[in-house]
Amino acid sequence: MKTSIFEIFKIGIGPSSSHTVGPMRAAREFVKTLQTETLLGRTARLRVELYGSLALTGKGHATDRAILLGLSGEVPDEVEVACIGTKIWAIRENKSIRLLGIRDIPFEEASDLRFLKDQILPGHPNAMRFTALDDSGGLLKTDVYYSVGGGFISRAGDEATGTSALDVPPYPFSSAAELLQIGDDRNLAIWKIVLENEKTWHDEDAVRAFIQRIWKVMQACVTRGLETEGILPGGLDVRRRAPRLARKLTDQGTYDPLGAIDWVNVFAMAVNEENASGGRVVTAPTNGAAGIVPAVAHYYMRFVPEASSEGIERYFLTAGAIGILYKENASISGAEVGCQGEVGVACSMAAGGLVAALGGSNRQIEYAAEIGMEHNLGMTCDPIGGLVQIPCIERNAMGSVKAINACRIAMRETDEHKVSLDQVIATMYQTGLDMQSRYKETSLAGLAVNVIEC
Repeated sequence: MKTSIFEIFKIGIGPSSSHTVGPMRAAREFVKTLQTETLLGRTARLRVELYGSLALTGKGHATDRAILLGLSGEVPDEVEVACIGTKIWAIRENKSIRLLGIRDIPFEEASDLRFLKDQILPGHPNAMRFTALDDSGGLLKTDVYYSVGGGFISRAGDEATGTSALDVPPYPFSSAAELLQIGDDRNLAIWKIVLENEKTWHDEDAVRAFIQRIWKVMQACVTRGLETEGILPGGLDVRRRAPRLARKLTDQGTYDPLGAIDWVNVFAMAVNEENASGGRVVTAPTNGAAGIVPAVAHYYMRFVPEASSEGIERYFLTAGAIGILYKENASISGAEVGCQGEVGVACSMAAGGLVAALGGSNRQIEYAAEIGMEHNLGMTCDPIGGLVQIPCIERNAMGSVKAINACRIAMRETDEHKVSLDQVIATMYQTGLDMQSRYKETSLAGLAVNVIEC
């Protein structure tokens, strides 16, 4: 176990964790490295090359904007969303960029930020090469970074960034089977195992404060999504639907026995409409799937009579454990394994988390998480126009409902189930590797080519 829930849940901006958050972090890290190695003062030119999925769908995912922001020193969880447009306009208008906010150099976006759509680097489909040159054109430094999903990045030759603390947690696990065994041996719920592990790197108050912070950001995101009208950017002319649907549900009252499901749909769509507009969201575990975990959490708080803040803590700690299993044993990158690695993983996380919030057993959690992925296996990532809008927004609503249903099935079963969570994680990863690359966030197949862009 080398990943913390502090990394599974990251506060950032839309529309994509792998194409926006990751590239922003990589760009800033490269320039920070120049500063550390005393090369920043000698840097007269900087060039960025994007490969694979980043090149093919980067424009629709705002990768170009993310790179410019990262080079400027911005970080995803702190950048002022309202000021992004002005910052990007200034860089493009002046044809220069202030690296880390301290050194101005010329920057011609057409030649210095290149989308190499016909090239893929071997390390990962989401690859970036950063090159710094001196005033005579001599090479100062070049590095390749990969955006491996969920806002995680790795530099070629290095391990993927993760929990760097040297201390080993008290209950390390690398599989769901190990997690269940620890629970049996120590008589601990999964959420408690995760909490004790997190206390290796953060004190308990910090862990609880972190959970409350991400929950607060998720709630604020839903509120903005329910209040903001208009057309989403990108050219597809997709209208925000969450505010209108919320008004209809409010007006019709609570007579429909499935009204809670309608609200779950609205909560998920509100988040992903915010994400599509470049708003503030929480990776859970990615931006493209950011609506599922908060939608199910809202369902719990609004429609479960015994809901509590303690239940919310159990929910996020348990969902984080499930996300860690996928991150470390498979992938949460749509460009690597398709949307099963994003919406499928989020559905699995939310399903298991909801069981924990409701007081279910460890084995019911494992079963719900398994169901959540089993019925998302093979899901492709084929966004129309390279935008995180169609089918992504509705897909989050569907994933949220699946998660709730998976929880309900698991909590009404007492016998052992045939397929384990470990088996379904391995199956998802192998399925993703077997999937043709044109169905993995390249917009070269599926809905992306069978639906005419308007």
